[in-house]
Amino acid sequence: MTYNELYENIRKKGSFLCIGLDSDLRQIPEHIRRNSSEPLFEFNKAIIDATSRYAVAYKPNLAFYEAEGADGWRQLAMTLDYIRYKDPSLFIIADAKRGDIGNTAGLYAKSFFENLECDAVTIAPYMGRDSVEPFYKYKGKWVIILALTSNPSADDFETLPVPGVIQILEDSALYESDPILYREPNYSTEPLYKTVIDKAMKWGSTENTMFVVGATRAIKLAEIREYCPHHFFLVPGVGTQGGSIADVARFGLNNRCGLIVNISRNIIFASKGEDFALAAARKAAEAAGEMCQILSRHQMV
Repeated sequence: MTYNELYENIRKKGSFLCIGLDSDLRQIPEHIRRNSSEPLFEFNKAIIDATSRYAVAYKPNLAFYEAEGADGWRQLAMTLDYIRYKDPSLFIIADAKRGDIGNTAGLYAKSFFENLECDAVTIAPYMGRDSVEPFYKYKGKWVIILALTSNPSADDFETLPVPGVIQILEDSALYESDPILYREPNYSTEPLYKTVIDKAMKWGSTENTMFVVGATRAIKLAEIREYCPHHFFLVPGVGTQGGSIADVARFGLNNRCGLIVNISRNIIFASKGEDFALAAARKAAEAAGEMCQILSRHQMV
């Protein structure tokens, strides 16, 4: 899916809502667990049927499927097939947070882009460029780089200041031949997440790279948007974690939306009774309605 296609889907639906399929088997309504041999799929199918009119994307969190072994993977594949059947325009994000050396990364890319046919995958980039490059080999697919996440412990690493050399001439012969031309190193200090974004912007483009920026860091969104004006951001953390759609849009919106806001538990587990799908639809409609008003104010719908 291209940038333009994604933006047009947002315009047509009047929504930039992504629904996270964090389908925890322990939280799925009891009547599904009791009566179905494929409870993950049955739950997801009902959620998709109830909410697809309001969403532009779905984001299965791989942990909830991997935890169930081979049967979990099978039900994940069934879920992805159903999303494509229900609405081929829906953007599918594999929330896998993979990050490994190049040959292993290449197999992860094959898994998500060839076998599961997802549109995007979340990547932890901290092993460097060669751990990300294999994903860029797939035309029309997206790499979503973890940058500034919404979890409380993100400050352990992501916001730490990183001293970086702006300019240093390493050729000692230059100093010997002309000391006047030699310059001492100049250092800058910036947070790690900015270093990650700066480098990743060079690895890919606006057509194949997004960044994860948490809704709980809404004010930081404005700062990031200044030096990353055109990329899409995947924004988790709205709802249960305390972020708001209004703040995310205020600080992160660009002239082509540039946002995919993910809501998981607040929608899919709005009820744990037999009315769970109806409750999910109400929550999704509420979020999409707020997003439509925002897009309308900015003349995008």
